[in-house]
Amino acid sequence: MVKICSRRRVGVQQVYDIGVAKDHNFLLKTGLVASNCFNKSHSMAYGYVTYQTAYLKANYPVEYMAALLTANSGNQDKVQKYIATCMSMNITVQPPDINHSNVDFTPVEGQKILFGLSAVRNLGQGAIDCILRAREEGPFESLAQLCDRVDLHAVNRRALEALVQCGALDRFNPNRKQLMEHLPLVIDWAGSRAKERSVGQFNLFDQLGEDPQNNQDDNGFDGVPQAPQVADYQPMEKLKLEKELLGFYVSDHPLKPIQKTSRLLAPVNLNEMEDQHEKVMVSAIVMLSSLKPIVTKKGDRMAIVQLEDLTGQVEAVVFPRTYERVHQHLIEDARLIVWGKVDRRDDSVQLIVEDAEPIERVQMVLVKLNPEQAGDIQQRHQLRDVLRSQVPEDSKPKVPVIGVIAAGHQRQLVRLGHQFQVMDCDQAVAALNRAGYPARRHSLAKV
Repeated sequence: MVKICSRRRVGVQQVYDIGVAKDHNFLLKTGLVASNCFNKSHSMAYGYVTYQTAYLKANYPVEYMAALLTANSGNQDKVQKYIATCMSMNITVQPPDINHSNVDFTPVEGQKILFGLSAVRNLGQGAIDCILRAREEGPFESLAQLCDRVDLHAVNRRALEALVQCGALDRFNPNRKQLMEHLPLVIDWAGSRAKERSVGQFNLFDQLGEDPQNNQDDNGFDGVPQAPQVADYQPMEKLKLEKELLGFYVSDHPLKPIQKTSRLLAPVNLNEMEDQHEKVMVSAIVMLSSLKPIVTKKGDRMAIVQLEDLTGQVEAVVFPRTYERVHQHLIEDARLIVWGKVDRRDDSVQLIVEDAEPIERVQMVLVKLNPEQAGDIQQRHQLRDVLRSQVPEDSKPKVPVIGVIAAGHQRQLVRLGHQFQVMDCDQAVAALNRAGYPARRHSLAKV
């Protein structure tokens, strides 16, 4: 008796007893199952759903991706993956906005999706409902007006700090540190006004809707305290706070400035790790988001690290021999290029790090070629010989060589193969120039 199993659902494995069938080919010929081991009713249903989702993604991409992000808002890895997909589709995912964000991810004009308030940490459903009810009276025009119109028991200080640090209140003041300094003063002021209203005490000018001092900075409120001016957070600190509340970088990403240049190195994206072959050396440009040092039974030091890029995250292992060589680069929030091999264990993928280097130290050699040189096999062999003469025996060169093929006003960048890599950037540039190949050094990122 042969048993053909469908996919698992809710922990129950549905099993179809097909009787005395001897092999799968017999089942296919009799039409009892489809080629993917589903019965035909399942195959047709999944095929129909696949067609529907493909149609929506092709014709309503912004709405489709917004729905996908909302449906997976509780899964950080999937949301990060779908945000990367949005970027590849030229769809911008914007940070939350106190006057426009709703509970869920929302499509807005153009190729944009607005972050949903429900995905902001420390902002509960009660606080969100209170904000949306108060917003029905009209948009908030200042931090003071927001604190005055909402119930500060529902939207407490912790929730307001989350709104500031994730960028939802940037329309009031893009200086988030200034808002954080101003917040406790405004909360106390708004709390006093709420108590006055509760006992029937009203400011005459509030009732008339006038400001006796005609001070526009007070947005129509008399006596709003002002905090001293302070400098904003450093860009990296601001992004780190944003990530703590949203789970990932939204307004910007530390790897964005080098995204285009890094493609010349042909690194893999972290969401592609599962597609890589085991034991094959790959490289990736990443941020080190967390570090866990470990001491082995022999007393050697190693580490488990979490790596991330614009597309996803992956766990990586740095064994003692590699750790001894690169440990000075393993710092949280460091931007690195790592080399390693993919390892699969227990249905999960991790990277075994073989080497790592800060991106500020990553160099490339740009060599200018005309189309005739690029197409001439002898010229390519000569170029390879010049470069190989700069590589000592038994060494592992890592500096890539990029061909700049120029024709008229057009130029194309072509990454040459691994056999063209060199050890020392300056020596290779000098040798190429002597051989008649105009070359220069290029940094992946500025220090």
